Amino acid sequence: MPVLLQSPPIQLSLLAAFLYAAGALIIKRSAELGVGVWRTAFVANLICALLFLPLLALGGEIHVDLWWQPVVTGACFVAGQWLTFIAFERGDVSVATPVLGIKILLVAVLATAIGGERLPPRIWAAAGLATLGIALLNRRPAAGVPHHIGRTVLTAGAAATVFAVFDVLVQLWAPRWGTGRFLPLALGCAGVLSFALVPRFRAPLSAIDRRAWPWLLAGALLIGVQAVIFVSTIARWGQAATSNVIYSSRGLWTIVLVWLAGGWLASREQAAGRLLVWRLAGAALMMSAVALVAA
Repeated sequence: MPVLLQSPPIQLSLLAAFLYAAGALIIKRSAELGVGVWRTAFVANLICALLFLPLLALGGEIHVDLWWQPVVTGACFVAGQWLTFIAFERGDVSVATPVLGIKILLVAVLATAIGGERLPPRIWAAAGLATLGIALLNRRPAAGVPHHIGRTVLTAGAAATVFAVFDVLVQLWAPRWGTGRFLPLALGCAGVLSFALVPRFRAPLSAIDRRAWPWLLAGALLIGVQAVIFVSTIARWGQAATSNVIYSSRGLWTIVLVWLAGGWLASREQAAGRLLVWRLAGAALMMSAVALVAA
């Protein structure tokens, strides 16, 4: 594992994956207290935008003639999130989650097609293994025929594509602006665009249960911190495809954290019997992908 110990992109992507898994579980607790996906997304995006502001200290250049680049990048972030929630809300999560996993392969394809990056065969193999690992880690017990399969695949696939475009655009455009200018502007635009989610609230923010706020804020803070780490890693070092393979281990971290702290978080996730076998197989594929990248 010498490369793993010496490569900042791998180390930071692994840290971001862990923080995402922890944040997602905490936010899930707030969801059980009735916050709802749209209010959660709004609060998380605003906190995320604020957390990117300290990066201004890193400096950079403002390109007035290229003002549209951070706007487009921020719009991709919000659009990907919006499509993800649509897939979860109106479709079937057991179908949507594996489809979202194709983002890993899409980043590799776009980095090659748009960015001109030449990826070694082991990265392509790792991307494929990670994608399959995500599908197995997210298997759910059979509960009848999934609803709205076509719509779910379409919206989840679109979300994966938009998020992949976001990663590649950060890799392509951030170096010219500098991390300290491009990322605060792009995520600041995402924060402003998030106000478009307000009409989807089922109730105002003031109606959120007071018991839910600590969970919501803690989870959103962790999600925001991991976003700063992961997106800054791509902006600084590139390697979007490699970073996404490592970052996909968040699914594995989620399983581990549920096992370690599921009772404390009041999680209802269970893995028993055949489902446990599928998750172990997914974990094996995920570790194989990480090993390929770190080789």
